Amino acid sequence: MSKQVEETFNKAILLENEAQFEKARSIYEDILHHATDETILEKARYQMEDINDLIEEKAIYQRVDENAKRVLTDIGINIVENQTLIDLLMEADAVDFENATALFIPLRRDYIDQCLVRVPREMPLDPGMNTFGTGATPPFLKRTSDEELRPANREEYEKIAFEVGKQQDVVGMFSLPVACDKSISLFEVAHLMEENYQGLKMITTNMMSDDEVTFFKGKEDWVDGTSLITSLGYMNNMVDPFLRSARTGNNLLLIDQSIVGISGPASPEALLTQNHAQVIFMMILAQTVNPGISCMHCGIPSVTDASANLSYSSPHQTFINAAMARLNTWITNFPSAQTGGSTSLSDVTSQALIDSELSRNSLRKYGVHIVRHAMGALGNLNFFSLEKFIEDCERERRSREIFDAIPKDKGMIPLYFPGDDQALAGIREIAEKGSNPRLADHTLQNVDSFRQWENIINQAAKKKLYYPQLNDIVTQLLVA
Repeated sequence: MSKQVEETFNKAILLENEAQFEKARSIYEDILHHATDETILEKARYQMEDINDLIEEKAIYQRVDENAKRVLTDIGINIVENQTLIDLLMEADAVDFENATALFIPLRRDYIDQCLVRVPREMPLDPGMNTFGTGATPPFLKRTSDEELRPANREEYEKIAFEVGKQQDVVGMFSLPVACDKSISLFEVAHLMEENYQGLKMITTNMMSDDEVTFFKGKEDWVDGTSLITSLGYMNNMVDPFLRSARTGNNLLLIDQSIVGISGPASPEALLTQNHAQVIFMMILAQTVNPGISCMHCGIPSVTDASANLSYSSPHQTFINAAMARLNTWITNFPSAQTGGSTSLSDVTSQALIDSELSRNSLRKYGVHIVRHAMGALGNLNFFSLEKFIEDCERERRSREIFDAIPKDKGMIPLYFPGDDQALAGIREIAEKGSNPRLADHTLQNVDSFRQWENIINQAAKKKLYYPQLNDIVTQLLVA
């Protein structure tokens, strides 16, 4: 293989990893037409097998990003009963008063674009792609020899912070791992986290005092986890804390957990579109009160099981969060956090550990940014277990070693994200009827959409196994 041809192929791989698929395809085509070395020709053919699927997938994410903005301009967010938010947007001349068809308060498109361009695309302490951390603030600490359900106390939090500090080689983000009882405040927990962990940290500040919130201002290693919007409406108790954090200038981690059929529509594209719309609305508000403030996109779409409970053991949870990551890494370039790497099981069993490992490895396979909840969580984020956290870290260490040894001459893997040209109409239908999303016509037409998506991925995996060295959801299902 000539050095020049090899360099040309490597350039195409780089372009593919940057989601510039059409440019990569042109190079592969050129290699196939002119190269003579069979080794490089085989590599180019391997990449060409996927390139059109990747181009199609990226186009859907571009539509999701555009339609999310159309949610804000054509449907609007229901803030009618909150004068503070209305006054804020009116003073900024953000409201489109000429729109007579929006259901709620519509924004001007030029104002949306003006605000989003201000969002910084880089984080000084960004731990990078495919990093996993703690988080979710489960209400209960899972204790090995105690079945009573209760939060963590001061002594237990000291131990948790110490153990997380020992695992900094594999923990990419130290988010608040579990609720605390009255023996220790959240502010004191934050000091324990800072004392033991040097990397990126996240905590919620809505229950803190004004003085405590300012502690995080200007700290590059902290993000202030906050939320405001859900189901195209606002949470009244979060308005003041949200605006306080934004005005203070803390780095914001903007959280929206749209759930299939409960707080969001049923098709993957419609769910992703609403989730994205709600996060960028929070970004717009943040930029309105503090232009240039750092915002991390924490859209964490979630799926349910037959009982309508969250289902972190489901491969669908992994797939939809990998898609959310790709939307941001391929299209918007917003720093982003996803969810995954957990389990629906409530006890530290071998299956619970496997669930988490499979999810983490599949997320890594598709490429994510920062994944919260990946270490130590149990029971669909209802529990945090220090025992499981330590085992998760050990398994993650082994997975990293295997993954790092895999040749780097392969590009992206298609996720075959399913398109839905009725996504925007489905979101509007649910908002217009004001009904449970489960009862919407759009939902009834898409009750099987996640399973069909899974089938497409599994069928593709039978033809082409990308990482046989790693346990992942696809290979596990095929073996079963």
